Amino acid sequence: MRGMSRRALFAGSAAGAAGVALPAVPVAARPKSGKSGASYRAEYHFTVPDAWKNDPQRPVWIDGEYHYYYLYNADYFTGAVGTAWRLATSADLVAFRDRGVAVPKDTTPNGDVWSGSAVVDADDTAGFGAGAVVVVATMSHDDGPTSQAQYLYYSTDGGRTFTNHGTDPVLPNPGVRDFRDPKVIRDEERGRWAMALAEGTKVGLYHSDDLKKWTYAGGFVKEGIGTLECPDLFRITAADGTAKWVLGVSANGKGSGLPNTYAYWTGSFDGNAFSADAADPQWLDHGFDWYGAVTFEKRRPDGSVDPRTRYAMGWLNNWDYANITPTIDCDGFNGTDSIIREITLERAASGTYYLASRPIAVLDDHVSRTVRLGDLEVDGSRVLDYDGVAYELTCEITWDQLAGAGVQLRRSADGGRHIDVGVYGDYAFVNRRGAVNPDTSGKWQESHTSFDPSARKVKLRIFVDRTSVEVFIDDGRYVHSMEVFPYLVDTGLALFTIGGAAVFRNTVIREFRV
Repeated sequence: MRGMSRRALFAGSAAGAAGVALPAVPVAARPKSGKSGASYRAEYHFTVPDAWKNDPQRPVWIDGEYHYYYLYNADYFTGAVGTAWRLATSADLVAFRDRGVAVPKDTTPNGDVWSGSAVVDADDTAGFGAGAVVVVATMSHDDGPTSQAQYLYYSTDGGRTFTNHGTDPVLPNPGVRDFRDPKVIRDEERGRWAMALAEGTKVGLYHSDDLKKWTYAGGFVKEGIGTLECPDLFRITAADGTAKWVLGVSANGKGSGLPNTYAYWTGSFDGNAFSADAADPQWLDHGFDWYGAVTFEKRRPDGSVDPRTRYAMGWLNNWDYANITPTIDCDGFNGTDSIIREITLERAASGTYYLASRPIAVLDDHVSRTVRLGDLEVDGSRVLDYDGVAYELTCEITWDQLAGAGVQLRRSADGGRHIDVGVYGDYAFVNRRGAVNPDTSGKWQESHTSFDPSARKVKLRIFVDRTSVEVFIDDGRYVHSMEVFPYLVDTGLALFTIGGAAVFRNTVIREFRV
C-alpha cells in the first residue's frame, strides 16, 4: 500500500456525529509540546513526529532492539506525492526513538517507496554480507496500470540507512494492476525465502534462494472483501501443541457487512501453497480503524523467538477518511498506530482455532498512576470521580438480568457527548456517535461482535488515548479499534446499565508515562 499525498483539513461536516465542529488552530499557534493540555498527540501510542504516516512495516530485531519502519511523507503539507521509509527503534515496543528516514523516496527513476518487508539476512544469501538488512518493497515508476513491481534495498549499518540495488525490479510486474506489498519470511523448513504478495483478490506466493530472483509457486484467492493489501504469513503454535500457518490480509469487507481491518485464515503451508481450514476468514479487529496491520516475532530476553506468541500492530486510520484529522492543525502531524498486541493461537469450544489478542505486557512497566475503584454497583447511570484523556480501564461486569451495560468514555460535563462501550442483548459494541469522529457518512459509528448473554458477565479492557479507543473483550477474543476526536475538555467517565442492575467488579484505571 502506498501513502496519500493530498491534504484535507478536518471540516465541520465531520462533526455531524456530535453536531459540533472543531475550531481550526492556526499553524503559528500549534503547541510546541506534543503532549501539552491543548494537544491531540497520543500519550502512549506511537505517533509520527511530523507530517504524515500510514502503513507500519513489520519491525525486525537488530542488535537487541526492534527496528520499526513505516511509510512517511515529509512533503504532506505541500501536497507532494509519495512516501519514504522512516525508522524508529525500541527496546520494549512502548517507548520509541526516532531515527529519521532510512529508505528515501525519489532517489531513483522508480520514485517513492511503498510497503514491503525488511529482513535480516543472517546467512548472507543475497551477497551483501552476513547480517545485512534487506528490504523488498513495491515501487511504481509512473503510477501506470501495470507499473507496480518489487525492488530491493540493502543496509550494512544495522538497518539505519539503505542503498538501492540498482534500478531494475527483483520481481517485475507480469502485466496486472495490483502487484504490491511483499511480505518476505524465512522458510526455515525448506532453507529459502518465501513471499506473499497482494495481487488484487489473490495473494501470490513466491520463493527465492537469494532475495534477488523470485519464482512463482501459486496463489490464494478470496473474492468479496475488496482488494487485498498488506499480506501476512507466519507459523504459530497453540498451548496444546498444535501448530498452524496463518495467512492474513488487510481487506475491506464493508460491502459484505464485514470489518475493514485484518482478515486471516488458519491452515497449512507447504512452501508453495497455502491451504485454509475454512473458506471464510476470521478478523483480528472488528472496529473501523485498524488497517495495514503487521505481525512480527516476539523475542525473549535472550533474543530467541517465542513460537507461541507474536506481536501485532495496525495503523489507527481508514482510507475512507485518512486525511480528516484535527491533529494536523493542532500538532502538525497525521499518523497514529495502535498499541502493540500479543497474539496467541487459541482453540475454541468447537475445535477450531483463532487468534486472541492482549495488550503488550510491558505496558505494566510504564504505569504512572493506578486508581483502584473496587466493585461498583450500578442501576442506571453512575458518574465516576475521575477525569482523564489517556488511560486503561479494566473491569468485569456481572448481573442477574438486564438488557445491556457498559461505560461512557471521554464524557462531557453535561453528559451530552461520550463514547460508549459495552454489551446489549447478544452483541458487544463500541459506539462513537456521541463524540466528534472522522466518519462524515454517519454509517460507521457502532461496531458489533457476538456475545452470549447467558454468561451474565463480560470482561472489558479498554485503552483510551487522545484520539483513539481500543477495546479488548473477554480476554481478547474480540477487539474493536476506533479513531475518535473528542473535545479536549471532555474528560469524564461513567458507568451505565439498561433494564437492570449490575456490578462492575475490580474496576481499575491505569495511566501511563512513556
